[in-house]
Amino acid sequence: MACAVVEAAADADLELPVVESPERREAQVPQALHGQRLDKAVVAMAGEFSRNHLQGLIEQGHVSLDGAPARVSSRKVLAGQVIAVELVPTAESRAFRPETLALDVVFEDEHLMVIDKAAGMVVHPAAGNWSGTILNALLGRHPGAASLPRAGIVHRLDKDTSGLMVVGKTLAAVTALTRAIAAREVHRQYLAIVHGEVRPPSFTIDAPIARDPQSRVRMAIVASGKPARTDIQAVASAHGFSALRCTLHTGRTHQIRVHLAARGHPLVADAVYGGRPALAMTRQALHATRLAFEHPVSGQTLTFDALPPADLASAWEHVLAPGD
Repeated sequence: MACAVVEAAADADLELPVVESPERREAQVPQALHGQRLDKAVVAMAGEFSRNHLQGLIEQGHVSLDGAPARVSSRKVLAGQVIAVELVPTAESRAFRPETLALDVVFEDEHLMVIDKAAGMVVHPAAGNWSGTILNALLGRHPGAASLPRAGIVHRLDKDTSGLMVVGKTLAAVTALTRAIAAREVHRQYLAIVHGEVRPPSFTIDAPIARDPQSRVRMAIVASGKPARTDIQAVASAHGFSALRCTLHTGRTHQIRVHLAARGHPLVADAVYGGRPALAMTRQALHATRLAFEHPVSGQTLTFDALPPADLASAWEHVLAPGD
């Protein structure tokens, strides 16, 4: 497990500082590049950036040729022409910045914090969500986060999943929590509402998960995937829906969503895995309701419970008390 922490730390080393004023570079087109594409000449000037990023700068008007904006990457350049480039940082490098964002912190000490994440909030910056994330909020909340792998994040919740997650505030805590999760010593329980009447009322799904070979945005049960185990307990069924408690033994990406969809019971409103909007739910009906683990320093067993937000709470009550 130390490897996981080292890998996370290596990722953190790639995080670049925020550059408020982009660097500007100018150069004459050498004879060797006469008649070549503009993007090729720009790559020669700024080879530390990807060609895709530099093409984006051209299209956005950050590149000029002899003082005039040049927005077409395929445009041919001539020897002696002057190219000027504003090296605006990549979205990735600008993502790892502190932001003042509201976090629902249910527990905090000098070693860790437990957060009740709102549905719709992304945990870690990625394509399409380079700001407004839990990571940005952590960087803005305490200075030590900047020196930690992923600002102390040791596990994630999907964007549209609400509920509890733990974050380390020191490297020792991050390392201990990462190892505890890998050793399956962190107890995580979720509330879910799915389509269909789930039978039997209590069972375990033990099926490996990997990236869906047919779709990069989905995960799937794949024989060569990583082991994944979920305990399912049906609380109630009504009107073609079931309210479930799901306990994770592993924490694979989309694990509960994949396991239940494979059994023919996709989560309500989980469009990625075949769920339809219902019960006024417009996001996947999943909430991390209980989190329990041993404190990495004191050794005390900590247990936290979080009620579901209003949308899921209303849907849950509809399934439990269908006659009301």
